[in-house]
Amino acid sequence: MKEKDIKIIGSEEWCVFEEFGIPAIKARIDSGAKTSSIQANNIKIFLKGTAEWVRFEVNPIQDNRSIMITCESKIHDKRIVKSSSGISEQRIVIKTPVTIGNTTFEIELTLANRDAMEFRMLLGREALLDRYMVNPSATYLERDFTTQQIAEKYAPFVKEKSGLKIALLASNPELYSNKRIVEAGIARGHEMVFLNVEQSYMKLDAIEPEIRYRGGNIIDAFDAIIPRIKPSVTFYACALIRQFDSMGAYCLNSAEAISQSRDKLFATQLFAKHDIHIPITGFAKSPLDTKDLIKLVNGAPLIIKLLESTQGKGVVLAETNKAAESVINAFKSVQTNILVQEFIKEANGQDIRCFVVNGKVVASMQRQAAKGEFRANIHQGGSASKIKITSQERKLALKAAKILNLPVAGVDIIRSNKGPLLLEVNSSPGLEGIENATGLDIANIMIEAIEKRLKFKR
Repeated sequence: MKEKDIKIIGSEEWCVFEEFGIPAIKARIDSGAKTSSIQANNIKIFLKGTAEWVRFEVNPIQDNRSIMITCESKIHDKRIVKSSSGISEQRIVIKTPVTIGNTTFEIELTLANRDAMEFRMLLGREALLDRYMVNPSATYLERDFTTQQIAEKYAPFVKEKSGLKIALLASNPELYSNKRIVEAGIARGHEMVFLNVEQSYMKLDAIEPEIRYRGGNIIDAFDAIIPRIKPSVTFYACALIRQFDSMGAYCLNSAEAISQSRDKLFATQLFAKHDIHIPITGFAKSPLDTKDLIKLVNGAPLIIKLLESTQGKGVVLAETNKAAESVINAFKSVQTNILVQEFIKEANGQDIRCFVVNGKVVASMQRQAAKGEFRANIHQGGSASKIKITSQERKLALKAAKILNLPVAGVDIIRSNKGPLLLEVNSSPGLEGIENATGLDIANIMIEAIEKRLKFKR
């Protein structure tokens, strides 16, 4: 191709995939990446004759999973690709025509989970070669669409609301998990309402019980409630959940189950009672018992955990007996309840999160602690990757969720020389880490669980 035939494009451009019925998708132009990629969920490989094909779902609009397009393509290749986070993984490669402006040409696309990325598509240098030069200071030089035009293009894909009325009871509508659940519900045709826990209040009355929202609006007639409760509002939120339950709404996790899971001491006692293997754990009131308490859990190094801790906050590693004694007595001096737990050194800063929905482990990931940290936590710089769990680990996760009577739970397990041990069970598990690590649509699975419980047929 002659130099004069090479076009100038911006750092962002709109792409069209007529073969897939995708009318417009924003792409980040990245000459630093070799291969182009597109966001893909629910990837399924199947055979057409003797050829391998792939079926996948694309959500072409960023931050909006309510619009979904199902695509099929013959598999061109399978390659090991290193992601932006430095993790290598095998990806499916397809070939398909793409249109940018008035130009249509064939490109290779890897199917990738790009939910956490700013753009649902990336156009790499192989697609640019002999066709385009990039002006990084400009955008949409080939074609631009207004918000109204995009709405019109995707109007046929917007589903009518003919389903359930579901409330998400939480505190922050902008959290990834909360946005994903709302999107998933809308995508399945349900009416989704976000309710802020702290802006809801109730009237307790045998004849006319009510729940109202700030301003006096009565909120009722919900088919289901999805509680996602932060620890600081557990007591009040559980009161609201009980009220919704008494008014006939199905609550995905009950108030009793959430309360039990949040009481780490009670939950630990329940696990031990039901013969679930846990790290040796100690609990005492008096500072006079501190030295013996440390011996009970095999001495330092050991873990000191606040009973109200969450997302790894309030968890301390004491590396020596003297340090452990100082920290434990300091907490006791301010009347703070703690658990003391043996440190599983052989885990090497790794643990496993199993996501349980309605008696099934629907996804699992391995979390690795950040350098210098002793505990795996993606909220504090740790990393996560997909993992295949053992049958023993699966049984442990399911049993733990069942003991607490939690239809939805994040069960944390650690591998030790004694076999898998249960760390804790989270009644409001986050979706971002596990969806990104596994590529699975967990939010959709949660909505399906409600549909199944309420015997709703789409």
